[in-house]
Amino acid sequence: MKAKPFLFGLVTGIVGGTIAVLFSTPQSGRQLRTNLRENAEITKGKLFEVKHQVDNVKQSVNTLTNEVKNNIPQIINELKQTITTFTDEIEPTKNNLQQEIEALQNTISEIEKNVAQITEKEKKPQEKISD
Repeated sequence: MKAKPFLFGLVTGIVGGTIAVLFSTPQSGRQLRTNLRENAEITKGKLFEVKHQVDNVKQSVNTLTNEVKNNIPQIINELKQTITTFTDEIEPTKNNLQQEIEALQNTISEIEKNVAQITEKEKKPQEKISD
């Protein structure tokens, strides 16, 4: 939301509401002028407060934007370095695990061959008996 239309709407609402209240109550001319002056001062004070708060919000947004612009690249670089370091640290472990997996697969293959040979040896004597 843009600040100018919002502030314009806010000011219009405050002034319109003040004028409606002042003219809808029965008063003498002197009382009306006094009330108008008082309400004008109150309205000026409220508008000053609103302007001050808007300026604070603008300043906060600018500060946040600058911090984000400065910190995001640094955070990205730190993440890249961390990932690179992690990758470098796990590479030896990865290689060792791959070697162990290959050794286990070879062992499993040998066990399967031995089991197949034993099974065949056991079947041959049974075939001779049944002949």
